Amino acid sequence: MTDKNLTVAERLKSQFDNLTRAERQLAACILENYPASGLGTITTLGKRADVSTPTVARMVQKLDFSGFPDFQAALRLEIEAKISDPITKRETWSEKAPTGHILNRFTDAVISNISQSLGQLDTETFDRTCALVANIDQRVFVVGGRITRALAEYMFLHLQVIRPDVTHIQSISNAWPHYLLDVKENDIVIVFDIRRYETSTLKLAEIASEKGAKIILFTDQWGSPVSKFATYSFTNQIAVPSAWDSSVTNLLLLEIMIAEIQERIWPNTRTRMENLEDMFDRTRFFRKFT
Repeated sequence: MTDKNLTVAERLKSQFDNLTRAERQLAACILENYPASGLGTITTLGKRADVSTPTVARMVQKLDFSGFPDFQAALRLEIEAKISDPITKRETWSEKAPTGHILNRFTDAVISNISQSLGQLDTETFDRTCALVANIDQRVFVVGGRITRALAEYMFLHLQVIRPDVTHIQSISNAWPHYLLDVKENDIVIVFDIRRYETSTLKLAEIASEKGAKIILFTDQWGSPVSKFATYSFTNQIAVPSAWDSSVTNLLLLEIMIAEIQERIWPNTRTRMENLEDMFDRTRFFRKFT
């Protein structure tokens, strides 16, 4: 039974792993402009989330509400409490902007995304993934898509310093097959793939999996099709009030992961960093102000 004292958002977070793909899509829609987004008719909410009315009804019951009216009653109580709380009314992320300003709405959405994503993160999966990538006996390949290539390159640049044998697979579809020629059993392929999921990325993961590689996937709350080939998957909230999805939660997670991997093999990493700094000094790549 669900704790009746939990907010609707907290119930969604606690039940997230038990939701179907369509229900997760609905949950994301509700949380995007929470709690007001859950008001209106059940049909309106279904259309906004692009799911069926029965999907809305089923998810509401999974949250331990008797029905949609009970679900909305809980939301209205949350709104009333929020409006009546003078501290909540006073505190905004940007004090010089009104509560409804994009600075505050966007920040609220990002903070909510981080909270939900970390709240549903399995620490054992995180630890196993870090241990896998920290194993310098296994080679690592990193790949992203049209937008997520920036995340892939960011991770590659750090891992390249932390450990040897790291390769950045260029996301151009006619180039990545050349990289897969060298992928062997037990190699690690880190994939970034969020909606709109890319067909070439799916095919890359499929072939890498057939070659015996272990796939680590960073994706969104709806889950990339690559997940069926993944050894470990990390689903992060990405919806914000914008035509573009947010990369903040995926970036946060990969930065935490980079920090943990570095610590696991610090003696090795320290030597590599010292050698790299020596080369920087010899080439005068960076200016020094001493």
